[in-house]
Amino acid sequence: MTYYVIYRNDERVGGPAGLFVMDVGTGNAILWDHRSGHWAFDPALVVRFVNDYRNVDRFETVDRATAERVAETVSGGIALPDEDDIRAMFAPGAGDAGKQPSGRQ
Repeated sequence: MTYYVIYRNDERVGGPAGLFVMDVGTGNAILWDHRSGHWAFDPALVVRFVNDYRNVDRFETVDRATAERVAETVSGGIALPDEDDIRAMFAPGAGDAGKQPSGRQ
């Protein structure tokens, strides 16, 4: 898994604004969805963002431990799902449910 911390602008003022988790081998990805308040499967959005040259200074890759800390911040206290739950979100049809696996808070 690759973890991306997202910032609002290229100066990274104000700290992290979001978090993406991607399996670069399969192209599957989740992100913290601020509007719905849960982890959401949205590989198209993640790939568009990461591959857009205009965003090159608006994200950085981090390790799992850093991603866990950032997740708590950007989600208002909801934990980053563990890697097994993330993989479950990548399963066909799982992204349609719109729910965080195993209800972890």
